[in-house]
Amino acid sequence: MDRIELELYLNDMLDIGRFKDYCPNGLQVEGRRRVDKIATGVTASLAFLEAAREWGADAVLVHHGYFWRNESPQITGRKYRRIKTLMDADISLFAYHLPLDDHPEVGNNAQLGARLGLIGDARFGADGIGWMTTLPMPVTLAHFAAQVEQTLGRAPLLLGDADAELRRIAWCTGGAQGYFEAAIDAGADVYLTGEISEQITHIAAESGVAFLAAGHHATERYGVQALGSHLSERFDVEHLFIDIDNPV
Repeated sequence: MDRIELELYLNDMLDIGRFKDYCPNGLQVEGRRRVDKIATGVTASLAFLEAAREWGADAVLVHHGYFWRNESPQITGRKYRRIKTLMDADISLFAYHLPLDDHPEVGNNAQLGARLGLIGDARFGADGIGWMTTLPMPVTLAHFAAQVEQTLGRAPLLLGDADAELRRIAWCTGGAQGYFEAAIDAGADVYLTGEISEQITHIAAESGVAFLAAGHHATERYGVQALGSHLSERFDVEHLFIDIDNPV
């Protein structure tokens, strides 16, 4: 397909104009005009780019791209090596941050919820990016944590009483620990996200609301995969998800 057609389709599908984000969403580095092979991944690291180049990708599509707010604007060092890898291979880089978190079907939160068997019935937090659901029957925190571990392939860091019963579950993928208090205010019994900060321990203890940190990378692997699969089915392009392991 045509790169410009792909850019317009993605920008419209993900409604990028609705978000005040920390980085530009859409095409970040321009490559060849014809796109037949799209590699997807969580972060546009050098290892990911080299794997995409080896596979023969015409374009790469990620959740974490470049040009973040307040970062140095110089294209030197690591940034230079990454961008040079793209430009030498004539590969386009598409990156979608908050728009990919938010999308109701291929978004990170929608996809993580689906894998955990959770159907969101409410939103919370800035722009309503956080998701919530009420379980038909209560489960213990230990049971829910085990479900998260089995789904993601890693044990989450858990704060709370393992025997506590949960009915109202809130989640937001990635580095969304700052939404914990919004989840509490929205009535959550437990909040699941990727990362944790020091103050979260005290907020959990004082509120009685459980907290699970299951990994920034681990919780954000699914949206970009779903988006890549969607593009492959709609436009008959090849798609490969490349997972560069990250313990964080």
